[in-house]
Amino acid sequence: MFDTNLLNVLCCPESRGALKLADEACLAAVNNAIAAGSLKNVAGEMISEKMDEALVSEDGKRLYPIREGIPVLLSDEAVALPLGGV
Repeated sequence: MFDTNLLNVLCCPESRGALKLADEACLAAVNNAIAAGSLKNVAGEMISEKMDEALVSEDGKRLYPIREGIPVLLSDEAVALPLGGV
């Protein structure tokens, strides 16, 4: 489980803007794309692990996975948003 107190000190590595937790609708869209085998990260690698938590940049352009409570704030690991208009 991600410690939301960290949101005060973390920022998007691309925009340097604030991050927020992804809402249920966003996570559902991401997980549907993963299940369909169509989700790739910015580096072009296929994502196959379901996401239970993620962070979204304040501009809504990038989603960063949270794995085992640890946010993965690497530009290449991000998912470009929106997903097909989501």
